[in-house]
Amino acid sequence: MDLNYNTQQKRLKLPEYGRNIQNMVNHCLSIEDRDERTCCANTIINTMGNLFPDLRDISDFKHILWDHLAIMADFKLDIDYPYEVIKEENLHSRPENLTYSAAHIRYMHYGKTIPQLIEKAVTIENEEERNQLVYLIANHMKKCYCSFNKDGVSDRKIFDDLRELSKGVIDINEEEMTLTEYKDAPVQKTTTKKKKK
Repeated sequence: MDLNYNTQQKRLKLPEYGRNIQNMVNHCLSIEDRDERTCCANTIINTMGNLFPDLRDISDFKHILWDHLAIMADFKLDIDYPYEVIKEENLHSRPENLTYSAAHIRYMHYGKTIPQLIEKAVTIENEEERNQLVYLIANHMKKCYCSFNKDGVSDRKIFDDLRELSKGVIDINEEEMTLTEYKDAPVQKTTTKKKKK
């Protein structure tokens, strides 16, 4: 008896639907009558939908199925599709490259937002309001630094970085401001009880 293994057959376009669905699509392509072919295509779509009942809540689920049918039929299925299906030339098209900001970040652990906040703080004329913002920025810088360096950081280092990033405009004395201490929360050790023999 001659056995026909799947590994010896033509590679499936969409393996998730299986060989039987592909055979149904191949049969549909062979039907000469257009109305009968369309009826067969609708039956295939219903069968494909039954394979993934959990996806029926997706708004364009049916549209996706018709796209998949067109792909499995090598875009040769001549029927009136209820949706505009994907074009063969768009099947392997690559998305456009994302444009990334070319801005240089001096201190990666502070990110891009901290320097922007410092620029904003420099422009504030109200001294009390500016000092409050500077205090918040400095604390956030310390928090960012501590997440980057687990050994911690001195307030002096934060104030030096703040002065550098503000081009010398914001110059804080350690006696004027004390920043919050940031420490990692201790990880609780889970103990496993030994079973008595």
